Amino acid sequence: MKEPADTRLSPSPAPAPSDQYTLRLLATSDIHAAILPYDYSADAPTSGYGLACIASLVETARSEAPGACLLVDNGDFLQGTPLSDLHDPVNAGTSHPVIAAMNRLGYDVANLGNHEFNFGLPALRAAVEQASFPVISANTLTRRGASVADDETLLRPDTIVTCTCANPAGETRSLKVGLIGLLPPQITLWDRFHLGGEVTSRDMVEAATARVPALRAKGADIIILLAHTGIDTGPAGAELENAALSLARLPGVDAIVAGHSHEVFPDPERPAACSGVDHAAGTFAGIPAVLPGYRGSHLGQIDLHLSHGPDGWAVTGHSARLHPVKAGAATTQTPAHPAIVKTVRHGHEATLARMRAPLGRIDRPIHSYLSLYRSDLPVLLVAEAKRQALSDVFAGTALADLPLLAATAPFHTGGRAGPRAYSDIPAGPLTLRNAADLQPFPNTLCALRVTGAELRDWLERASSCFHRITAGWPDQPLWNNSFPGHAADTIVGLTYRIDVTVAPLYDAHGQRLAGSRGAGAPRGRIRDLAHAGQPVGDDQEFVMAVNNYRAFGGGPYPALPESRLVHASRTPVRDVLARFIRDGGHRRVSLSPAWSFVPQPDTSVLIWSGPGLRAHPSDFALHGLTDLGLSHQGFLRLRMPLDTPACESAV
Repeated sequence: MKEPADTRLSPSPAPAPSDQYTLRLLATSDIHAAILPYDYSADAPTSGYGLACIASLVETARSEAPGACLLVDNGDFLQGTPLSDLHDPVNAGTSHPVIAAMNRLGYDVANLGNHEFNFGLPALRAAVEQASFPVISANTLTRRGASVADDETLLRPDTIVTCTCANPAGETRSLKVGLIGLLPPQITLWDRFHLGGEVTSRDMVEAATARVPALRAKGADIIILLAHTGIDTGPAGAELENAALSLARLPGVDAIVAGHSHEVFPDPERPAACSGVDHAAGTFAGIPAVLPGYRGSHLGQIDLHLSHGPDGWAVTGHSARLHPVKAGAATTQTPAHPAIVKTVRHGHEATLARMRAPLGRIDRPIHSYLSLYRSDLPVLLVAEAKRQALSDVFAGTALADLPLLAATAPFHTGGRAGPRAYSDIPAGPLTLRNAADLQPFPNTLCALRVTGAELRDWLERASSCFHRITAGWPDQPLWNNSFPGHAADTIVGLTYRIDVTVAPLYDAHGQRLAGSRGAGAPRGRIRDLAHAGQPVGDDQEFVMAVNNYRAFGGGPYPALPESRLVHASRTPVRDVLARFIRDGGHRRVSLSPAWSFVPQPDTSVLIWSGPGLRAHPSDFALHGLTDLGLSHQGFLRLRMPLDTPACESAV
């Protein structure tokens, strides 16, 4: 007789000592409003992610828990799909779909992430008020005090959840679990338009250093940090964006849930310990930790083994692991939990109706499969929409006499989101979902007054995402994976070339690389920088359209002085693009490339893309691409020559 399938999340552990208690911590992070396994850009069901699928894993993990069990979220839950981005929690008169799903799933605590502020404080407060669980943040402040104890926080900084723990002998005890919420202090830069004058922040390590013993003094038996921050193995310092390792080294911390970077930890494919990061043990600096991916791709689980003695509770051991919604190359995934599907059905259907609203037509496909490697149509469309909007704003003003440019990043370029995370819009009707696909973030339209020297530096930062290439060598990796795709801005309104045989000047954080300063330093990669066919002078002035994230120093780009911000609106760039298409502006977009690579004889590079590119053979011919098959992650591997005029083609 065939053995029944084993549906447990974990194999049976060795019997626990009779006096051992266990707290199971289940964790999500960076859900980004991906409640259902549905791709609103493609208007089709998808797989590999979704809080509704996580809910099924949670149900099983709770049923298998050997003791008390808590479910927590680590931030960036309110923003990320049209289901939430098109919902107005202030005026909608209906439940926020993300909060409704989290309430139904029974979260115990949630922490704020940086993207919770993208829609402004009134929207955040309205959404949080609907939560049936505490939402915390210790370093988001409405008033910064002389010390952490004197800070006034936007929400409660921490909370204590009381659990009843049982050991195998049947004895029960009360356990008080203290949780502290932390997020990158850079929120005051990234969302300065929404937060300026109302919210400030404090360094995460500084806040936690004071809050951990204070929460112990309030009666917490163990301390867990919900830290919306990733792993940075570099030197510790103040105001770190990714401070998980520094936080793990603080006395009194028993476990950490990290996030923000969309990585996964522990990763069984990377078992080696490095700089305090031990995937095999599931620890940061010896402290149990998880980092559960992105969009509900994984459920984090930390089992803390506890003993109770005359001095109270002590952590005696742990296990840390991730449960993927879709494991490896498996063709099946965890099913969506029907209760969560039912909870958001009305919001989902209303979102689909809005997303299918027609805007116009286009006579050629639009895709982002090669947007990292060429001056591409998706970027040109968004940039021209921003330029047109600002042209209308500045008409009749002194700024109308300055050349108008637009800096725009590529979106949906694979990366950690996977080989299906590309835009692919066929020729024909365009709808609001296509505009949301091309401009997926709720950033607003801004403008900066910049000099030619600042433009050149901006482009050096953008072009640093490419590895240095040796002329005359074949098959060299081109893209530096430490950079996210959306770091690579194109500036439309200029023309320029990128010489990738020259060393980059910046790292992914916008810091100058060693050897890029002083005598003998490389002169940079940008060649032939021109406007209207004329070389750009260092002192020449321009107005450049950007989004609010870039305007205030987001990514590897510096924040310019406040006086350089010549326009800041609450209008989302997505709405600007939709209006541009509705008015027919997309038909007037020039397909001339803004930039190209400097050709290199007898040189080829290796690039990656999505397998959907195979449906666009003309692009293979245009760039001389060779299909090298799929990687183990499902990405399409390609060889691209840099020694032909094709490398200077655009779209």
